[in-house]
Amino acid sequence: MSRSLRRGGIAALAALAIAPLSSCAAGNTPETLQIKPDNASATLGTDVVLNNIVVVTGDESSGEHTGPANVTVNISNTGPEVLELQAVTVAGGAPAAFTDAAGAPLTSISVPAGGAVLLGGPGNPIAKVASTTVTVGGYVATSFTFKNHEKLDTEAHVSPNKDLYKGFGPAAPAAAPSKAATPAAGATTPAAPGVPAAH
Repeated sequence: MSRSLRRGGIAALAALAIAPLSSCAAGNTPETLQIKPDNASATLGTDVVLNNIVVVTGDESSGEHTGPANVTVNISNTGPEVLELQAVTVAGGAPAAFTDAAGAPLTSISVPAGGAVLLGGPGNPIAKVASTTVTVGGYVATSFTFKNHEKLDTEAHVSPNKDLYKGFGPAAPAAAPSKAATPAAGATTPAAPGVPAAH
């Protein structure tokens, strides 16, 4: 290969190496930096981090949702004291009710010092909003209030009860069992026609 061809090849390789760098530089404009991550996160002071803040709706994939929804978030507490979450509100004021994994009501959620708590999902405490209007795939204003009256206003991503968040959404109410007729005291229940009575 001649020297001129070799120089031409080196120049072409140099141009290809510089091109991605220039496109990366173009990506640092304010317009491109305004893209939000899929799952919101926020911090409170230096010790508290809220990761993956998501409002989970029903099974619809898009559009407006009006009805119950659950709030899921991973709260990390690196401070020396127990953190107590007292309230969560969605969409300008719809409050969430706290329950433990078995469905028993809770007045607050405790996050141990140096620990973390996942709110939402199987086996974890739940924050359920009875009814709110949100846009699936969008973002909604969400507030977290702690015992020391510190309030964190942020945004949550709105996701359907699918894929990564399957099982995190509000469960449909169980159907009430039908009441069977109870025979009066001392009465016997006749056997069905053609079926011999048990002895």
